[in-house]
Amino acid sequence: MSAQPNTEHTGTADFSKETNGVGTQREMSHEEHSAAKAAARFGYGPLAHANTASGGERLPAFGGEFQPGLYKGVADRKFANPAPLGLSAFALTTFVLGLINMGTRGLSSPSLVVGIAFGYGGLVQLLAGMWEMAVGNTFGATALSSYGGFWLSFAIILTPGGFAIEETLEGVSATAFFDEFGLYLMGWFIFTFILVLCTLRSTVAFFTLFFTLDLAFLLLGIGYLHRDAMGMPNTPIIKAGGFFALLAAFTAWYNALAGIADDSNSFFILPVIHFPWSVKGMEARGKIDKEGNKIA
Repeated sequence: MSAQPNTEHTGTADFSKETNGVGTQREMSHEEHSAAKAAARFGYGPLAHANTASGGERLPAFGGEFQPGLYKGVADRKFANPAPLGLSAFALTTFVLGLINMGTRGLSSPSLVVGIAFGYGGLVQLLAGMWEMAVGNTFGATALSSYGGFWLSFAIILTPGGFAIEETLEGVSATAFFDEFGLYLMGWFIFTFILVLCTLRSTVAFFTLFFTLDLAFLLLGIGYLHRDAMGMPNTPIIKAGGFFALLAAFTAWYNALAGIADDSNSFFILPVIHFPWSVKGMEARGKIDKEGNKIA
């Protein structure tokens, strides 16, 4: 299930050595190596691209831990796994908004979502992102904290009678709010696409979550920017965005359950299906050994 790293870094080079410009290398002194490690924390120096999953046993990508690649298990963890909490907060809020966007039971106003977005999708998911940072998961911290911020900003924009953002823009022109809200959603489409790229070597369940979410942002953004003949958001496109939001919500719940369920509390373990080109998939097909080395 896990692989041992064959090097401390993401590449094949030994970054604890310096070159003199002509191909020869010398070992760094202890003081130089310590200084390089300190510099790497700020993104520069010869150790700036050190593999954060190195050192000890590495585990395969897993959406239940919000890890898109090989990662180190947290030794003597003082925090519980925050990923299922963040995923659940995201899933419920997205589920409700997706139903409203699809016009379920004739619903059209997102006012109810504002409360959920403030309390669960926003605050709780943001806290889960901070806890991901505490356990050293950069991807999880970035994604959960960002989407927590998304739901908080979404709630601020649409709070009825609160911040009057929608009313202020409608006072500028009849379409100003739709244009700006559409651009806002397109910005989140771009951000989510960046995260999609980071899940291409993970699992089908993890990739599907971000892929469907990205399509939801894209379609909702287009729905607000490409309006109907009445100048209102394009209903069919908004409904399509709501459909993909529902898919993203259920996939988030699936990943959350995968992170909670184990053989101590469940009669079954959810499959997450590693891509054939992922490290776990290549190991299963005999392309690499348990140390991550290619097999001839």
